[in-house]
Amino acid sequence: MVHVLDLKFLDTPNSIAAFAIPDKEGGKGLTLVESGPYSTNQTLVRALEQLGYMPADVHTVLLTHIHFDHAGAAWWWAVQGAHIYVHPRGYRHMVDPSRLYNSARQIYGNRMDELWGEMQSIDEGQITAVEDRASVEVGGHHWVAHHTPGHASHHIAWQLEREVFTGDVGGCGIHGGPAVPPLPPPDIDVPAWQRSIERLRGLDATAFYLTHYGRVTTTRAHLTDLERRLGAYFDWLEPYYRDGTPAATLEPLFKRFVREELTAAGVGEADLAAYMAANPPYMSVVGMLRYLTLRDQRVADR
Repeated sequence: MVHVLDLKFLDTPNSIAAFAIPDKEGGKGLTLVESGPYSTNQTLVRALEQLGYMPADVHTVLLTHIHFDHAGAAWWWAVQGAHIYVHPRGYRHMVDPSRLYNSARQIYGNRMDELWGEMQSIDEGQITAVEDRASVEVGGHHWVAHHTPGHASHHIAWQLEREVFTGDVGGCGIHGGPAVPPLPPPDIDVPAWQRSIERLRGLDATAFYLTHYGRVTTTRAHLTDLERRLGAYFDWLEPYYRDGTPAATLEPLFKRFVREELTAAGVGEADLAAYMAANPPYMSVVGMLRYLTLRDQRVADR
């Protein structure tokens, strides 16, 4: 049994989820996949209480990656006694989040508290870096960690039998809608993402659990749609990038492009709001421009 918990980020339903997995065989504990940001932590606590769980019942938190919307509240759960599992590249930022937090503040400015809330360090005794294909045995469940870069270099897709918690490398898809790639800075890597999509295909999963948002059973179709749209977004941006169009000009144009494309695919206004909250187009513009700039620098340096 997987409980999908709506964190109601920015008072928007279906934009960010955390997942609660009860222990097997009568156990009374709980594993969380994702903590969400600290700004939504009380929403998560209330959702667990409605299921009959207290914070102390959460013994494990599996993070897909360390972006604030996925991992921002992990420190609070460690304070309550949970053990945190994270990609090796994210480990040091969870132990000492000062660089991560200050970098984000440069992007979000005075909206930092509203969006994400505070972030504190996690004691090294309560956090484990997980290698690729490593197994984690908790609560009677057998989890496998799949390192899946592309959206972030520190990304893990967590496999539980034939279900996979895909974080952001599996894209966003609200209510089974179009699969959209979230493309924020700083380390988008398109070839790595394409390899990660192949990795996910190879798991032959019966269901994906998307942090943005919920359960998807048409897994192969979802990945095909995601891969197509990943290419389409960069195809749209490339001519503007070549012309040197600044990000400030591109942001409203890309937002309109995304809205029109999602609307044409049948996405209604409520779900469109969830897509925009989960995956702000302006962040994708910044992330894509950074990727293209670094790509061209690597070519020039050869």
